Amino acid sequence: MSGRALVYGGKGALGSTLVSFLRSKNWWVVSVDLFANEEADSNVIVNPEGSWTAQETEIVEGVGAALSDNRLDAVLCVAGGWAGGNAASEDMIKNADLMWKQSVWSSTIAARIAHLHMREGGLLTLTGAQPAREGTSGMIGYGMAKAAVHQLTKSLAADNGGLPAQSTVVAILPVTLDTPMNRKFMPNADFSTWTSLTTVAETFHGWMQGENVPASGSLLDVVTVGGETTFTAA
Repeated sequence: MSGRALVYGGKGALGSTLVSFLRSKNWWVVSVDLFANEEADSNVIVNPEGSWTAQETEIVEGVGAALSDNRLDAVLCVAGGWAGGNAASEDMIKNADLMWKQSVWSSTIAARIAHLHMREGGLLTLTGAQPAREGTSGMIGYGMAKAAVHQLTKSLAADNGGLPAQSTVVAILPVTLDTPMNRKFMPNADFSTWTSLTTVAETFHGWMQGENVPASGSLLDVVTVGGETTFTAA
């Protein structure tokens, strides 16, 4: 066995790719999601009706039971979603609430998992968004939630952030991931500027192997041009 990893959002498009890729590399993988991933070694199911604190308790306990006395080498949080809306939208608050649950709840619970169950020197990855570096007028709730993930990344990387010693925490900030859902809703887009899910999985795996690991606290712009992808701290 190469190591142990947790994929938060392990049944989504990117999460499923990560689970499959890591299993092919002989990693033991636990998936945390609303639905089970049959490829994972173990699953912790999220109760969508639970409060933030209730989800934390149930998920942390479930992960502990799955691990027994073992430690995680990596916690990869790729949960999230998208919803639009500005102050003129009747759904603004509803969508902002959903975005907070999908991105901020998952990221903070992932941080708690890393504190409690990750080994020293482990890797925590979170998922921000490149547009959230600036104003996001057409998707205010989304931008707010992703900006909070950026701030969380910086806070966790600080000396008293609460992660195990010598750990690395980074956030990837993609523009557009090449998912089936994105292709469905943007069929006429330039796919050569979209980032392959396999590319993200390969990059994460490299970091988990200690290859070209970014500095802790990095917010990494994920930019794809002509099918070539770079991860750049800015």
